Amino acid sequence: MDRQDPPWKVVRAFPNPDGGLLLHLHNVSGGVLAGDRLALNIDVAAGAVAQVTTTGAGRLYRHRAGVVDSEQRTRISVGEGAILEYLPDAVIPYAGARHVQSTEVRLNSGAALFWWEILAPGRQAAGEKFAFDRLRFENRVFSGTHLVLLENFAVEPAARSPRSVARLGPYAWVSSFCICQEGRPPAFWRDLEDHLNNLASQLTRPAEAIWGASMLARDGIVVRGLSATGRFLHPALLDFWRAARWILTGKPAIPPRKVY
Repeated sequence: MDRQDPPWKVVRAFPNPDGGLLLHLHNVSGGVLAGDRLALNIDVAAGAVAQVTTTGAGRLYRHRAGVVDSEQRTRISVGEGAILEYLPDAVIPYAGARHVQSTEVRLNSGAALFWWEILAPGRQAAGEKFAFDRLRFENRVFSGTHLVLLENFAVEPAARSPRSVARLGPYAWVSSFCICQEGRPPAFWRDLEDHLNNLASQLTRPAEAIWGASMLARDGIVVRGLSATGRFLHPALLDFWRAARWILTGKPAIPPRKVY
């Protein structure tokens, strides 16, 4: 680890049975405050296997008048033949939060990525469901020189209700799981898409959660899920990860050392 500046703290690396390392990223301030500017850079060396997770949910605190929106910008480079599993906990926006989160990933030759994001509706127990002001997400994944994933969307509950049938409808939690590896042929991804959609149909229970998988233009698949509560997301994400990890690498997924 080259550099750590508060409020980021990286807990020491733990060895995984597959020869890789597990890193826990900890925000020692307990959350993201109005006006915070956080930057995370992950550089995985050629041939390395790295798993990065967090020690808890990302809490986004209330915006303060006269202060700019909080921001987290993540830049990731995965070296030739390397594997990165970036598995952060959910983002929980408190009432009045305003936040921008951007992630850019660059995969070199043969590099593989397993990366999920989870967005909660707020602190439901505190009556803050969809009580945040604004969230913006900007995601880009490059496989070699090709842009294979581009997302840029905002959620503003006061302007456009997430409860609309055209948006989340009866669901409150959103998850996205990006699975990529540079250089795989299209037929490989079509087969994996079929496999993951079969799994999605088994995991979909309309009263609880719905799932689906879609190929990217090349070199990857995105699995998306909508859920009534957070407790339906993690077990399903683990199932998708285990299936994809085995097919891509011939090795089992190793869940981070914490309880979901």
